[in-house]
Amino acid sequence: MNYVSVYKCLCDVRRLRILNLLQEGPLCVCHLTEILGETQVQVSKQLLYMKRLGILEVERRAQWRIYRLKEKRNPLLQQNLKCLQDLKGEDFPFAADLRLRKRVCACSSPTTATEICRVDL
Repeated sequence: MNYVSVYKCLCDVRRLRILNLLQEGPLCVCHLTEILGETQVQVSKQLLYMKRLGILEVERRAQWRIYRLKEKRNPLLQQNLKCLQDLKGEDFPFAADLRLRKRVCACSSPTTATEICRVDL
């Protein structure tokens, strides 16, 4: 991953929103689509882009695909993620996304996708 790749990734608001959400922990595609209000195809396209760049990892559990940020990150990406974390208090979609994430992941039924996504990878 080079500098241009990192900045290309960060110049899309959908990818920034996804990165913001995944900083809080892993999520399945179904939850990302619900939080972002986008179609599965739109979200999956962004996730695949970031996976190919080496930013994300994916695990398949039954019919769900669960994404998380890679542990080892490019230093430039890591610095930018710290800046993104500072935006959590802002009302541009980041804070609202995180509030919705809490509601979406609050389900207590162990048979739902929410419970599957809640398990640490």
